[in-house]
Amino acid sequence: MLKQLIVIFLLCSSAGLATAQPAVYTTANAHSHNDYEQRHPFWEAYQHGFGSIEADIFLLDGEPELVVAHSMEEITIKKRRLDSLYLLPLVQCIRKHNGYPFADTTRKLQLLIDIKTTPAPALQKLVETLERYPELTHNPLVCFSISGNRPASDSFRLYPSYIVFDAELKKDYDGQALQKVNLMSADLKNYTAWKGIGPLPAQDSIVLSTVIHKAHALNKPVRFWGAPDTLNAWKILMRMGVDYINTDHIAALSEALKKRL
Repeated sequence: MLKQLIVIFLLCSSAGLATAQPAVYTTANAHSHNDYEQRHPFWEAYQHGFGSIEADIFLLDGEPELVVAHSMEEITIKKRRLDSLYLLPLVQCIRKHNGYPFADTTRKLQLLIDIKTTPAPALQKLVETLERYPELTHNPLVCFSISGNRPASDSFRLYPSYIVFDAELKKDYDGQALQKVNLMSADLKNYTAWKGIGPLPAQDSIVLSTVIHKAHALNKPVRFWGAPDTLNAWKILMRMGVDYINTDHIAALSEALKKRL
């Protein structure tokens, strides 16, 4: 198996595949994982200039709005709504910057929406919710990338243009579905048991390089969740061309990126 991966990796490298790898990493390449668990959801990641912010959502019986949480247990403690926690603050920022999500008018913002309940009704409710905010849905610099419980890929095309999908790296998608994919993600633990200490083992490096090349060959950026959240791990993942660096430590990653690691 390793020999086959080495051959694939060498072929990919020699073929000069198109990649989405950034020339320089900035906080535009930073992803705030489970952002709602931060002390200041949305605002901390936004003020550090993160290009991607994650919110997990639940559609619950008897609840008029989508609820943000990681688990049902959290919802019993506090109920926080997607609109008040993320959508309204983003609208506020867009109005402040005359239609742009950031003061830097070239910058984009991705809200990664991880669906925790049945995908079709949750997505329908998400679309209904977003339609109340045309400043978001008609803004080419804002996108809503759907992760977690996704609908079948043959239905991706049925959703509005502002809805795109975080595809699973382990799966293959046809051309029509790929037109609605803006990101490819996976659990890093599916490919390596590395804990972020020292170098990435050579065999694991080959495996990871192969799957990263797979996404880049399709001109899709890559994100790994479940990755070690340390300075050493960030450096190694960047060297490998991972496009979005996943973190729970917003200020630390921001500072490291400003220092160019």
